[in-house]
Amino acid sequence: MSEKTVAVQGLIMNEPLIFEQGTAGRVAYALPPGGIPEKRPEELLPENHVRQEIRGLPEVSEVDVVRHYTRLSQWNYGIDLGFYPLGSCTMKYNPKINEDLAALPGFAQTHPYQGTASSQGTLRLMYALQEMLGEIVGLDAVSLQPSAGAHGELTGMLMIHGYHADRGESRSKVIIPDSAHGTNPASSALCNYRAVSLPSDARGLISPGTLAEMMDSDVAALILTNPNTLGLFEEDILKVTEIVHAKGGLVYCDGANLNALLGIARFGDMGVDVVHMNLHKTFSTPHGGGGPGAGPIAVAERLAPYLPVPIVEKEGDRYLLQEDRPKSIGKIRAFYGSVGVLVRAYAYILSMGPEGLKRAAEVAVVNANYLRAKLKNSYHLPYDRICKHECVFSDKHQADRGVQTIHIAKRLMDYGFHPPTIYFPLIVQGALMIEPTETESQETLDQFAAAMAAIDRETRENPDVVINAPSKTKATRLDETQAARCPCLTCSGVE
Repeated sequence: MSEKTVAVQGLIMNEPLIFEQGTAGRVAYALPPGGIPEKRPEELLPENHVRQEIRGLPEVSEVDVVRHYTRLSQWNYGIDLGFYPLGSCTMKYNPKINEDLAALPGFAQTHPYQGTASSQGTLRLMYALQEMLGEIVGLDAVSLQPSAGAHGELTGMLMIHGYHADRGESRSKVIIPDSAHGTNPASSALCNYRAVSLPSDARGLISPGTLAEMMDSDVAALILTNPNTLGLFEEDILKVTEIVHAKGGLVYCDGANLNALLGIARFGDMGVDVVHMNLHKTFSTPHGGGGPGAGPIAVAERLAPYLPVPIVEKEGDRYLLQEDRPKSIGKIRAFYGSVGVLVRAYAYILSMGPEGLKRAAEVAVVNANYLRAKLKNSYHLPYDRICKHECVFSDKHQADRGVQTIHIAKRLMDYGFHPPTIYFPLIVQGALMIEPTETESQETLDQFAAAMAAIDRETRENPDVVINAPSKTKATRLDETQAARCPCLTCSGVE
């Protein structure tokens, strides 16, 4: 066995690739005789359908496989291990009961081609979820199809485009605040709109006066996030939506931060025309690493005809998938949405109930303000005011000592914490965006605040220990530029 295989760092093995393990002829299974004569694939299939042997695949036993992937899992970080302070990501704990319910055979083994007659249970759940989400955000109609927030965003902008085209209007601009998520201008561009940046005022909010000066009959929509990415509630939201509607525009709300408003305020009551909801964030389903996700959209009545098909509808005691919608923008994905995520979100909403959802939002806001107050003496707070679900600091004080946000984030790993979101929103230089969510206890928040305060002290007493961090993790400083420019996407030895 090579030195690479057995070398250890503390109690964590330096695990080789699975391709570097095993030996020829070793297998992880033992199957009984099949009872029928065996034939080679070449005898049963046309030559062009027979795959050539793949050389270099690992030949390992069951225990090899189990130990390998268990060791790798110990290198990783997850919500079941600790606090994820990622701002704008709402990394709340995912109750395990939701996983059990999503794994019920009636949901997990449903096939999208099996037809509505044998899918009534799933369709009933989807219909009920549509109704719940519409009530939560105060809008009239819902589509569960979009796969993620950005996908819901694109769907909403396509509907806005369809709405204006149906009215014979050819509008070319979308106004987007400078604190917006990067997907907002991207979704606009995909719908052939030109993104126009709206500068935030000294409060970190939309200025109705500035918006009124920019708003004209060529603006198709305003895209905003409320609370915005600074964690601040748009205090003038009613004036903002009135200004847009007065010029014939529509208001799209990026619902990424809905967790701050559950049971307290509704987008429809604010004058919003369309909003997407990240079920994998607000409604507590696992996310990260590329999916799966779900980003349903809810719309006001005038946009309902443009929803993508199919829509789950109820006729009498039966549920059906309605395709006959002449003004629909069409299908925006295969089948009917990420059903497993929908089941988890439905279970979460049922278990919490209206009062539970409201309590979750209240605690999320209290937790964010608790950290804001605990850390503002150590870290610069660009907008020192009551926040909602998240708070944004900067590295202004530490930068004077040669320490930047990236160094602080990596040093946090040495204290056992996942770093917060960094360098976003872009309007805050050296931003550190922290969202604790409602699932974190005061003890956890105190530990996190203590680690952040300790790092601030280190920047004054021994900045090199911060600049060179992390030093205690499995992997230390990687060459991120080299990794991005020359990624290794294959494993040696596999042909």
